[in-house]
Amino acid sequence: MTQYKSTIYIILIISITVSFSNCKKTIVQPTETCNIDFVDSSSSHPKATKYQNIIDKYTKKGIPGIVLLIQDSSGVWIGSSGKADIKRNINMMPCTVSKIASITKLFIGALSVILADEGYFNLDDKISKYIPEKIIKKIENANECTVKQLLNHTSGIYDHVSDQGFYLKLLNNPDHNWNQEEILEYVYNKPAYFATESGIKYSNTNFVLLSMVIEAATGKSHSELLHSKILDHLNLKHTYYFWHDKLPEYTAQGYFDLYNNGNILNMSNYNTGSGNGYGGIYSTVSDMNIFLNALLVDKTLLTANQYNTLMTFTTTKEYDEVNESRYLGMGIFHQYFLGRNDDESAFGHGGRDLAYNADLYWFPKNNTRLSYIVNYGTNGKSTVTDAFNEFRKTVIAEIFDKNN
Repeated sequence: MTQYKSTIYIILIISITVSFSNCKKTIVQPTETCNIDFVDSSSSHPKATKYQNIIDKYTKKGIPGIVLLIQDSSGVWIGSSGKADIKRNINMMPCTVSKIASITKLFIGALSVILADEGYFNLDDKISKYIPEKIIKKIENANECTVKQLLNHTSGIYDHVSDQGFYLKLLNNPDHNWNQEEILEYVYNKPAYFATESGIKYSNTNFVLLSMVIEAATGKSHSELLHSKILDHLNLKHTYYFWHDKLPEYTAQGYFDLYNNGNILNMSNYNTGSGNGYGGIYSTVSDMNIFLNALLVDKTLLTANQYNTLMTFTTTKEYDEVNESRYLGMGIFHQYFLGRNDDESAFGHGGRDLAYNADLYWFPKNNTRLSYIVNYGTNGKSTVTDAFNEFRKTVIAEIFDKNN
Protein backbone atom coordinates (compact mmCIF):
# COMPACT_ATOMS: atom_id res chain seq x y z
CA MET A 1 0.00 0.00 0.00
CA THR A 2 1.13 3.52 -0.61
CA GLN A 3 -0.21 5.79 2.07
CA TYR A 4 0.65 9.48 2.18
CA LYS A 5 -1.39 10.57 5.19
CA SER A 6 -1.16 10.83 8.96
CA THR A 7 -0.92 7.45 10.64
CA ILE A 8 -1.04 8.61 14.26
CA TYR A 9 -4.28 6.77 15.00
CA ILE A 10 -3.07 3.65 13.23
CA ILE A 11 0.14 3.60 15.24
CA LEU A 12 -1.87 4.07 18.43
CA ILE A 13 -3.95 1.01 17.55
CA ILE A 14 -0.78 -0.98 16.86
CA SER A 15 0.65 0.07 20.20
CA ILE A 16 -2.42 -1.20 22.01
CA THR A 17 -2.86 -4.33 19.96
CA VAL A 18 0.54 -5.70 19.03
CA SER A 19 1.37 -7.20 22.41
CA PHE A 20 -1.81 -9.26 22.30
CA SER A 21 -1.45 -10.56 18.73
CA ASN A 22 -0.08 -14.04 18.18
CA CYS A 23 0.64 -15.04 14.59
CA LYS A 24 -0.86 -18.42 13.78
CA LYS A 25 0.92 -18.67 10.44
CA THR A 26 4.31 -17.38 9.36
CA ILE A 27 4.21 -15.34 6.17
CA VAL A 28 7.94 -14.70 6.00
CA GLN A 29 10.15 -17.53 7.26
CA PRO A 30 13.52 -16.76 8.90
CA THR A 31 15.65 -15.37 6.10
CA GLU A 32 18.34 -17.44 4.41
CA THR A 33 21.17 -16.24 2.18
CA CYS A 34 20.65 -16.41 -1.57
CA ASN A 35 22.70 -17.08 -4.67
CA ILE A 36 21.03 -15.82 -7.83
CA ASP A 37 22.88 -15.05 -11.04
CA PHE A 38 22.24 -11.70 -12.71
CA VAL A 39 24.08 -9.55 -15.23
CA ASP A 40 25.57 -6.32 -13.92
CA SER A 41 28.44 -3.88 -14.46
CA SER A 42 28.85 -2.99 -10.80
CA SER A 43 32.63 -3.32 -10.55
CA SER A 44 33.27 -1.02 -13.51
CA HIS A 45 30.46 1.50 -13.02
CA PRO A 46 31.96 5.01 -12.57
CA LYS A 47 29.58 5.79 -9.69
CA ALA A 48 29.99 2.43 -7.95
CA THR A 49 31.70 3.90 -4.90
CA LYS A 50 29.26 6.80 -4.65
CA TYR A 51 26.18 4.59 -4.74
CA GLN A 52 27.65 2.08 -2.28
CA ASN A 53 28.59 4.91 0.08
CA ILE A 54 25.04 6.25 -0.06
CA ILE A 55 23.40 2.99 0.94
CA ASP A 56 26.03 2.33 3.61
CA LYS A 57 25.44 5.81 5.02
CA TYR A 58 21.72 5.24 5.43
CA THR A 59 21.90 1.76 6.91
CA LYS A 60 24.23 3.30 9.49
CA LYS A 61 21.47 5.87 10.09
CA GLY A 62 19.06 3.08 11.04
CA ILE A 63 17.52 1.64 7.87
CA PRO A 64 17.78 -2.15 8.41
CA GLY A 65 18.61 -3.13 4.84
CA ILE A 66 18.76 -1.65 1.33
CA VAL A 67 19.23 -3.12 -2.13
CA LEU A 68 19.71 -0.52 -4.87
CA LEU A 69 19.90 -0.96 -8.65
CA ILE A 70 20.78 1.81 -11.09
CA GLN A 71 20.82 1.24 -14.84
CA ASP A 72 22.19 4.08 -16.96
CA SER A 73 24.50 4.66 -19.93
CA SER A 74 27.39 3.11 -17.94
CA GLY A 75 25.56 -0.17 -17.37
CA VAL A 76 23.85 -1.79 -14.40
CA TRP A 77 25.03 -1.18 -10.84
CA ILE A 78 23.60 -3.30 -8.00
CA GLY A 79 24.58 -2.97 -4.38
CA SER A 80 23.28 -3.91 -0.96
CA SER A 81 23.85 -2.87 2.62
CA GLY A 82 22.55 -3.78 6.06
CA LYS A 83 20.57 -6.79 7.21
CA ALA A 84 17.76 -8.82 5.68
CA ASP A 85 17.27 -10.58 9.03
CA ILE A 86 18.63 -8.77 12.07
CA LYS A 87 18.02 -11.59 14.56
CA ARG A 88 19.86 -14.16 12.44
CA ASN A 89 22.49 -11.67 11.23
CA ILE A 90 21.70 -12.36 7.56
CA ASN A 91 23.01 -9.70 5.22
CA MET A 92 20.84 -7.93 2.68
CA MET A 93 22.07 -9.13 -0.72
CA PRO A 94 21.43 -8.09 -4.32
CA CYS A 95 19.37 -11.30 -4.72
CA THR A 96 17.21 -10.76 -1.62
CA VAL A 97 13.45 -10.76 -2.21
CA SER A 98 11.40 -8.07 -0.47
CA LYS A 99 7.85 -6.73 -0.51
CA ILE A 100 7.34 -3.99 -3.10
CA ALA A 101 3.85 -3.05 -1.89
CA SER A 102 1.97 -0.67 -4.19
CA ILE A 103 4.34 -1.18 -7.09
CA THR A 104 1.91 -4.08 -7.51
CA LYS A 105 -0.46 -1.46 -8.98
CA LEU A 106 1.95 -0.83 -11.85
CA PHE A 107 1.80 -4.54 -12.70
CA ILE A 108 -2.00 -4.63 -12.38
CA GLY A 109 -2.30 -1.43 -14.41
CA ALA A 110 -0.28 -3.00 -17.24
CA LEU A 111 -2.37 -6.16 -16.99
CA SER A 112 -5.57 -4.11 -17.19
CA VAL A 113 -4.64 -2.28 -20.38
CA ILE A 114 -3.59 -5.60 -21.95
CA LEU A 115 -6.94 -7.20 -21.10
CA ALA A 116 -8.88 -4.14 -22.25
CA ASP A 117 -7.06 -4.18 -25.59
CA GLU A 118 -7.82 -7.89 -25.92
CA GLY A 119 -11.53 -7.07 -25.62
CA TYR A 120 -12.40 -8.47 -22.20
CA PHE A 121 -13.71 -5.10 -21.07
CA ASN A 122 -13.69 -1.45 -22.10
CA LEU A 123 -11.98 1.13 -19.92
CA ASP A 124 -15.10 3.28 -20.21
CA ASP A 125 -17.33 0.47 -18.94
CA LYS A 126 -19.05 1.14 -15.65
CA ILE A 127 -17.81 -1.26 -13.02
CA SER A 128 -21.41 -2.08 -12.14
CA LYS A 129 -21.39 -4.17 -15.32
CA TYR A 130 -19.00 -6.61 -13.62
CA ILE A 131 -19.45 -6.27 -9.86
CA PRO A 132 -22.62 -7.53 -8.14
CA GLU A 133 -25.29 -4.96 -7.31
CA LYS A 134 -25.24 -6.01 -3.63
CA ILE A 135 -21.68 -4.61 -3.46
CA ILE A 136 -22.14 -1.64 -5.78
CA LYS A 137 -25.08 -0.20 -3.87
CA LYS A 138 -23.10 -0.10 -0.62
CA ILE A 139 -20.14 1.86 -2.06
CA GLU A 140 -20.66 5.52 -2.77
CA ASN A 141 -19.71 6.44 -6.38
CA ALA A 142 -19.45 2.78 -7.43
CA ASN A 143 -22.60 2.94 -9.56
CA GLU A 144 -21.19 5.80 -11.65
CA CYS A 145 -17.54 4.77 -11.68
CA THR A 146 -15.75 3.38 -14.77
CA VAL A 147 -12.79 1.03 -15.03
CA LYS A 148 -10.61 3.94 -16.18
CA GLN A 149 -11.55 5.96 -13.10
CA LEU A 150 -10.37 3.13 -10.88
CA LEU A 151 -7.06 3.00 -12.72
CA ASN A 152 -6.32 6.74 -12.54
CA HIS A 153 -7.79 7.33 -9.08
CA THR A 154 -10.52 9.76 -10.15
CA SER A 155 -13.30 7.54 -8.73
CA GLY A 156 -13.49 9.40 -5.43
CA ILE A 157 -14.13 6.07 -3.70
CA TYR A 158 -13.17 5.83 -0.03
CA ASP A 159 -9.78 4.25 0.71
CA HIS A 160 -10.12 1.30 3.09
CA VAL A 161 -6.47 1.71 4.11
CA SER A 162 -7.40 4.96 5.87
CA ASP A 163 -10.10 3.21 7.89
CA GLN A 164 -9.48 2.65 11.60
CA GLY A 165 -11.62 -0.47 11.66
CA PHE A 166 -9.59 -2.09 8.88
CA TYR A 167 -6.36 -1.65 10.79
CA LEU A 168 -7.86 -2.84 14.03
CA LYS A 169 -9.00 -6.06 12.33
CA LEU A 170 -5.64 -6.43 10.60
CA LEU A 171 -3.67 -6.04 13.79
CA ASN A 172 -5.87 -8.43 15.74
CA ASN A 173 -5.59 -10.99 12.91
CA PRO A 174 -2.15 -10.24 11.45
CA ASP A 175 -1.75 -13.43 9.42
CA HIS A 176 -5.21 -13.44 7.88
CA ASN A 177 -5.34 -13.81 4.07
CA TRP A 178 -7.98 -11.28 3.08
CA ASN A 179 -10.36 -11.66 0.16
CA GLN A 180 -11.84 -8.75 -1.76
CA GLU A 181 -15.26 -8.67 -0.12
CA GLU A 182 -13.75 -8.77 3.37
CA ILE A 183 -11.76 -5.66 2.52
CA LEU A 184 -14.75 -3.88 1.00
CA GLU A 185 -16.65 -4.19 4.28
CA TYR A 186 -14.54 -1.24 5.43
CA VAL A 187 -15.70 0.85 2.46
CA TYR A 188 -19.42 0.14 2.70
CA ASN A 189 -21.53 3.21 3.46
CA LYS A 190 -18.47 5.45 3.79
CA PRO A 191 -18.64 8.87 2.12
CA ALA A 192 -16.85 9.34 -1.18
CA TYR A 193 -14.13 11.99 -1.31
CA PHE A 194 -15.76 13.80 -4.23
CA ALA A 195 -18.14 13.18 -7.12
CA THR A 196 -16.69 10.78 -9.67
CA GLU A 197 -14.07 12.43 -11.92
CA SER A 198 -14.42 15.81 -10.19
CA GLY A 199 -11.13 15.35 -8.35
CA ILE A 200 -8.15 13.06 -7.91
CA LYS A 201 -7.20 11.06 -4.82
CA TYR A 202 -5.14 7.90 -4.53
CA SER A 203 -7.25 5.05 -3.13
CA ASN A 204 -6.19 1.43 -2.63
CA THR A 205 -9.85 0.40 -2.84
CA ASN A 206 -9.82 1.25 -6.55
CA PHE A 207 -7.50 -1.67 -7.24
CA VAL A 208 -9.47 -4.08 -5.07
CA LEU A 209 -12.48 -3.30 -7.27
CA LEU A 210 -10.29 -3.51 -10.37
CA SER A 211 -9.18 -7.03 -9.46
CA MET A 212 -12.86 -7.99 -9.20
CA VAL A 213 -13.61 -6.47 -12.62
CA ILE A 214 -10.74 -8.46 -14.16
CA GLU A 215 -11.98 -11.72 -12.67
CA ALA A 216 -15.62 -11.17 -13.65
CA ALA A 217 -14.73 -10.12 -17.21
CA THR A 218 -12.26 -12.96 -17.90
CA GLY A 219 -13.56 -15.81 -15.73
CA LYS A 220 -10.01 -16.25 -14.37
CA SER A 221 -8.32 -15.14 -11.17
CA HIS A 222 -6.35 -11.93 -11.50
CA SER A 223 -3.38 -13.75 -9.93
CA GLU A 224 -3.41 -16.35 -12.70
CA LEU A 225 -3.56 -13.62 -15.35
CA LEU A 226 -0.81 -11.63 -13.65
CA HIS A 227 1.42 -14.68 -13.95
CA SER A 228 0.53 -15.65 -17.50
CA LYS A 229 0.50 -12.16 -19.04
CA ILE A 230 3.40 -10.58 -17.13
CA LEU A 231 5.41 -12.53 -14.54
CA ASP A 232 5.81 -15.77 -16.50
CA HIS A 233 5.81 -13.97 -19.84
CA LEU A 234 8.86 -11.93 -18.74
CA ASN A 235 10.43 -14.91 -16.97
CA LEU A 236 10.47 -13.10 -13.64
CA LYS A 237 11.62 -16.14 -11.68
CA HIS A 238 12.09 -14.29 -8.42
CA THR A 239 8.82 -12.38 -8.28
CA TYR A 240 5.93 -13.64 -6.15
CA TYR A 241 2.34 -12.54 -5.54
CA PHE A 242 1.46 -13.21 -1.93
CA TRP A 243 -0.79 -14.79 -0.69
CA HIS A 244 -1.33 -16.64 -3.96
CA ASP A 245 2.34 -17.66 -4.15
CA LYS A 246 4.57 -19.11 -1.46
CA LEU A 247 7.47 -16.83 -0.60
CA PRO A 248 11.07 -18.11 -0.90
CA GLU A 249 13.39 -18.58 2.07
CA TYR A 250 15.51 -15.61 0.95
CA THR A 251 12.71 -13.09 1.60
CA ALA A 252 13.78 -10.19 3.83
CA GLN A 253 12.22 -9.61 7.21
CA GLY A 254 10.32 -6.30 7.49
CA TYR A 255 10.72 -3.86 10.35
CA PHE A 256 9.19 -0.77 11.93
CA ASP A 257 10.05 1.48 14.88
CA LEU A 258 6.62 1.09 16.42
CA TYR A 259 7.03 3.41 19.37
CA ASN A 260 9.46 5.84 17.68
CA ASN A 261 12.02 5.15 20.40
CA GLY A 262 14.84 3.66 18.31
CA ASN A 263 13.72 0.06 18.94
CA ILE A 264 12.63 -1.49 15.65
CA LEU A 265 10.30 -4.49 15.70
CA ASN A 266 9.88 -7.32 13.21
CA MET A 267 6.49 -6.76 11.52
CA SER A 268 7.02 -9.18 8.60
CA ASN A 269 3.99 -11.30 9.36
CA TYR A 270 1.36 -8.56 9.38
CA ASN A 271 -0.60 -9.03 6.17
CA THR A 272 -1.97 -5.66 5.09
CA GLY A 273 -4.44 -7.12 2.59
CA SER A 274 -1.89 -8.47 0.12
CA GLY A 275 -3.08 -10.36 -2.93
CA ASN A 276 -6.09 -8.21 -3.78
CA GLY A 277 -4.79 -6.00 -6.55
CA TYR A 278 -3.32 -3.12 -4.59
CA GLY A 279 -0.30 -4.80 -2.99
CA GLY A 280 1.34 -8.14 -2.37
CA ILE A 281 4.14 -8.53 -4.91
CA TYR A 282 7.55 -9.50 -3.51
CA SER A 283 10.52 -9.23 -5.86
CA THR A 284 14.21 -8.59 -6.38
CA VAL A 285 15.57 -5.33 -7.78
CA SER A 286 16.77 -7.25 -10.86
CA ASP A 287 13.30 -8.60 -11.65
CA MET A 288 11.83 -5.17 -11.00
CA ASN A 289 14.27 -3.67 -13.50
CA ILE A 290 13.45 -6.31 -16.12
CA PHE A 291 9.77 -5.42 -15.79
CA LEU A 292 10.46 -1.67 -15.96
CA ASN A 293 12.59 -2.04 -19.08
CA ALA A 294 10.03 -4.21 -20.82
CA LEU A 295 7.18 -1.90 -19.85
CA LEU A 296 8.59 1.60 -20.43
CA VAL A 297 12.05 1.58 -22.01
CA ASP A 298 12.25 -1.25 -24.56
CA LYS A 299 8.43 -1.34 -24.80
CA THR A 300 8.31 -5.07 -25.45
CA LEU A 301 5.57 -5.93 -22.94
CA LEU A 302 2.81 -3.79 -24.43
CA THR A 303 1.72 -3.01 -27.95
CA ALA A 304 1.92 0.62 -29.05
CA ASN A 305 -1.81 1.03 -28.41
CA GLN A 306 -1.55 -0.52 -24.97
CA TYR A 307 1.46 1.63 -24.09
CA ASN A 308 -0.34 4.82 -25.12
CA THR A 309 -3.30 3.82 -22.98
CA LEU A 310 -1.11 3.14 -19.95
CA MET A 311 0.55 6.55 -20.37
CA THR A 312 -2.70 8.51 -20.41
CA PHE A 313 -2.38 10.81 -17.40
CA THR A 314 -4.77 13.00 -15.49
CA THR A 315 -4.55 16.70 -16.29
CA THR A 316 -4.42 17.64 -12.60
CA LYS A 317 -1.49 16.97 -10.29
CA GLU A 318 -2.02 15.21 -6.98
CA TYR A 319 -0.11 16.75 -4.08
CA ASP A 320 0.84 15.20 -0.75
CA GLU A 321 3.14 15.84 2.18
CA VAL A 322 5.86 13.42 1.01
CA ASN A 323 6.07 13.96 -2.75
CA GLU A 324 5.73 17.43 -4.19
CA SER A 325 3.43 16.35 -6.98
CA ARG A 326 2.57 13.64 -9.46
CA TYR A 327 0.23 12.99 -12.34
CA LEU A 328 -1.64 9.68 -12.23
CA GLY A 329 -2.01 7.41 -15.24
CA MET A 330 -3.38 3.89 -15.67
CA GLY A 331 -1.70 2.49 -12.56
CA ILE A 332 1.43 4.56 -13.17
CA PHE A 333 2.79 7.83 -11.77
CA HIS A 334 4.49 10.71 -13.53
CA GLN A 335 6.45 11.66 -10.44
CA TYR A 336 8.32 14.82 -9.50
CA PHE A 337 11.08 14.32 -6.91
CA LEU A 338 13.41 17.32 -7.06
CA GLY A 339 10.95 20.17 -7.49
CA ARG A 340 8.77 20.63 -10.55
CA ASN A 341 11.34 20.27 -13.29
CA ASP A 342 10.05 18.04 -16.09
CA ASP A 343 13.63 17.09 -16.99
CA GLU A 344 14.08 15.45 -13.57
CA SER A 345 10.69 13.76 -13.38
CA ALA A 346 10.17 10.02 -13.70
CA PHE A 347 7.60 7.38 -14.64
CA GLY A 348 6.83 4.38 -12.45
CA HIS A 349 5.38 3.69 -9.03
CA GLY A 350 6.34 3.70 -5.37
CA GLY A 351 5.36 1.22 -2.70
CA ARG A 352 4.91 1.76 1.04
CA ASP A 353 3.71 -0.81 3.55
CA LEU A 354 3.72 -1.46 7.28
CA ALA A 355 7.22 -2.97 7.28
CA TYR A 356 8.57 -2.54 3.75
CA ASN A 357 8.93 -0.01 0.98
CA ALA A 358 10.32 0.23 -2.54
CA ASP A 359 10.51 2.43 -5.62
CA LEU A 360 10.65 1.64 -9.34
CA TYR A 361 11.15 4.54 -11.76
CA TRP A 362 12.47 5.45 -15.19
CA PHE A 363 13.95 8.91 -15.71
CA PRO A 364 13.61 9.50 -19.48
CA LYS A 365 15.81 12.63 -19.61
CA ASN A 366 18.97 10.60 -18.98
CA ASN A 367 17.43 7.15 -19.56
CA THR A 368 18.20 6.02 -16.01
CA ARG A 369 16.30 3.24 -14.28
CA LEU A 370 16.02 3.17 -10.50
CA SER A 371 14.82 0.28 -8.38
CA TYR A 372 15.36 -0.33 -4.71
CA ILE A 373 13.92 -2.30 -1.82
CA VAL A 374 14.05 -1.28 1.83
CA ASN A 375 12.87 -3.62 4.59
CA TYR A 376 11.43 -0.90 6.78
CA GLY A 377 7.96 0.68 6.86
CA THR A 378 7.84 4.43 6.43
CA ASN A 379 4.12 5.23 6.79
CA GLY A 380 4.51 6.23 10.44
CA LYS A 381 6.74 8.88 11.95
CA SER A 382 10.17 7.77 13.13
CA THR A 383 13.79 8.80 12.85
CA VAL A 384 14.29 5.95 10.39
CA THR A 385 11.49 7.36 8.21
CA ASP A 386 13.37 10.66 8.13
CA ALA A 387 16.54 8.79 7.13
CA PHE A 388 14.64 6.99 4.35
CA ASN A 389 13.22 10.22 2.90
CA GLU A 390 16.73 11.69 2.90
CA PHE A 391 18.10 8.51 1.29
CA ARG A 392 15.64 8.69 -1.59
CA LYS A 393 16.41 12.34 -2.34
CA THR A 394 20.15 11.67 -2.13
CA VAL A 395 20.01 8.79 -4.62
CA ILE A 396 17.94 10.77 -7.10
CA ALA A 397 20.18 13.80 -6.72
CA GLU A 398 23.17 11.55 -7.53
CA ILE A 399 21.41 10.33 -10.66
CA PHE A 400 21.44 13.95 -11.81
CA ASP A 401 24.90 14.76 -10.38
CA LYS A 402 23.45 17.20 -7.87
CA ASN A 403 25.25 15.91 -4.78
CA ASN A 404 28.32 17.79 -3.61
